[in-house]
Amino acid sequence: MVNWSPNLQTAVSDLEVEYSEEPGTLYHIKYRVAGGSRDDFLTIATTRPETLFGDTAVAVNPEDERYAKYIGKSAIVPMTFGRHVPIIADKYVDKDFGTGVLKISPGHDHNDYLLARKLGLPILNVMNKDGTLNEVAGLYSGLDRFEARKKLWSELEETGLAVKKEAHTSRVPRSQRGGEIIEPLVSKQWFVTMEPLAEKALKAVQKGELTIMPERFEKIYNHWLSNIKDWCISRQLWWGHRIPVWYIVGKDCEEDYIVARDNDDALRKAQQKYGKDVEIYQDPDVLDTWFSSSLWPFSTLGWPDVSAEDFKRFYPTSVLETGIKRETKISLANLSVDAGRKMSKSLGNVIDPLDTIKEFGTDALRFTLALGTVGQDLNLSTERLTSNKAFTNKLWNAGKFVLQNLPSPNDTSAWESLLAHKFDKEEHLIGLPLPEYWVVSKLHILVDAVTSSYDKFFFNDIAREIYDFFWGDFADWYIEASKAHLYQSEDKEIASISQAVLLYVYENILKMLHPFMPFVTEELWQALPNRNEALIVSPWPRTSLPRNLTAIKRFENLQALTRSIRNVRAEYSVEPAKRISASIVANSEVIQYISREKDVLALLSRLDLQSIHFKDSPPVDANQSVHLVAGEGLEAYLPLADMVDISAEVQRLSKRLSKMQNEYNALVARLSSPNFVEKAPEDVVRGVREKAAEAEEKVNLTKTRLSFLQSTILVKE
Repeated sequence: MVNWSPNLQTAVSDLEVEYSEEPGTLYHIKYRVAGGSRDDFLTIATTRPETLFGDTAVAVNPEDERYAKYIGKSAIVPMTFGRHVPIIADKYVDKDFGTGVLKISPGHDHNDYLLARKLGLPILNVMNKDGTLNEVAGLYSGLDRFEARKKLWSELEETGLAVKKEAHTSRVPRSQRGGEIIEPLVSKQWFVTMEPLAEKALKAVQKGELTIMPERFEKIYNHWLSNIKDWCISRQLWWGHRIPVWYIVGKDCEEDYIVARDNDDALRKAQQKYGKDVEIYQDPDVLDTWFSSSLWPFSTLGWPDVSAEDFKRFYPTSVLETGIKRETKISLANLSVDAGRKMSKSLGNVIDPLDTIKEFGTDALRFTLALGTVGQDLNLSTERLTSNKAFTNKLWNAGKFVLQNLPSPNDTSAWESLLAHKFDKEEHLIGLPLPEYWVVSKLHILVDAVTSSYDKFFFNDIAREIYDFFWGDFADWYIEASKAHLYQSEDKEIASISQAVLLYVYENILKMLHPFMPFVTEELWQALPNRNEALIVSPWPRTSLPRNLTAIKRFENLQALTRSIRNVRAEYSVEPAKRISASIVANSEVIQYISREKDVLALLSRLDLQSIHFKDSPPVDANQSVHLVAGEGLEAYLPLADMVDISAEVQRLSKRLSKMQNEYNALVARLSSPNFVEKAPEDVVRGVREKAAEAEEKVNLTKTRLSFLQSTILVKE
């Protein structure tokens, strides 16, 4: 028995059938007992009365006393001109469902089919492949299954065989592809006997020959294979490879068939067995798409030529990623979902990949899927796609920056100087400026982490780690820091080092991103000078390269200082173009490495390069400066007069404080009213309390800031 799609005119697998709870009808029908009076009948409840033409028995539970007297007798199938079927007993029948009497239609129900096989009952098929009833249905032949249902019920009512119909919610099987209701049918199809295959696959995991990733899905794998059914692999549409079976014209196709690689091979085998004049024809069915996909390694790697270079290199395969747990595999993939629902055509919530690619790009779509968590469903949303399209654009713009700041391809001397810089040994890194030392060290840590994640098939970790490094470290920090060395330094050697580091880090980012974003990374790689081979065949970045944690910590201190200064500028609404002075206070060790990157600090923090002072104690005008602590042992003082007009700011804040105080007082007054607190809904009162607490905090902060400004005016006076 198979799942049959009347619209698609083909069998479909269990995994292509989706069940949904849908409102329907339960029809109660009289089956008269043969040899009894007109009042001697069994009432059967069914959701599909049109299948009664395929009934071959009526079953009751042997422990059901209501029907014990009928066991062994016959029932008359309604509207069949008196066809009799046996009344049998079987524990399979649920006494409490419906009326406790079950019609057995083996040709149209999976469970009935198994019961009929067990009891040796005949099997009747009443339905054509297009969903209409066949000649077994008599006068209803040619009617669509749902039209037949309506007509049959109407005529059952007219003949007095209809008892009642009532609302009933059923699990309705629908085609994942077309959405129509699936019909269980007995049909000649090709099957794969799964039990011996499943046994081998289960043993492979038990022996450690096969690893399930993530490990927690091993139980799902074992459960699936322990309960697997034989697999129907033939389909009646051209979705896959043609089934390699040929039949002999004029012979019984069930007994006389030939399996061969192609038509010539089949004809040769047929002639050997039946003579030179034999005629053959190929089975019109094709293989299930999942079965066809398993042939991919053979189809693409040169098989049957096992000496082919690709075959020897890539086969047998070592990893299979799947969201459908039928095949032997290593990685269980996530499913794409929409608002928590699996995407399917029947639900109408499928994102068309071609439309998505047109709007967001192939690489953005691939990267979004890669960033999904392994072993959990991925909520594929427009927001995620938009974000990763922006990431693709950022990667492209970074490439433009790198290209624009490399020497001219014709400048041989500059390129020789640039390529002379190596980063594969510790001694090569020691002489680097701090930003370059930091970003190269971070890159080397990333290469090791990404390589390790690839070995473990943690693809989402890889995507996230590269994303964070490229956007957070390389684009936001190093590219910006490099501008000080490229544009402001008079030392050509430092500029050359920055060029070399930009190229080195960027090309390694492209290598690691290439499996996820092959198109944009290949395009950017080919645009870089001196590319002698395509990115896809370039060697993977070397691992276990030198890195320096001290350099990383020192640059993080510089980052913390920069963020603190930026925050103060934003707090006081300092114009972006305005350069301010600063006093950096720290111990001698910190001052030493921070001062070396004075130009980087000035560029990133928008400080006046000539007015940055490094000290081991607070400046004399500390009381007139904004004091900030960037980290342990690293502080800064920013003169307030550099940032704002103090008198004007005092006036502005005074007005703002007055308004804020009034708003806070109104909230307090509201909370002080017993009438409000006792009668208003609890969530409303809680909301007002939260607003009051927030308003109080703002008032206190503004008072503190106003007091500080007023004190600086007094100091000046």
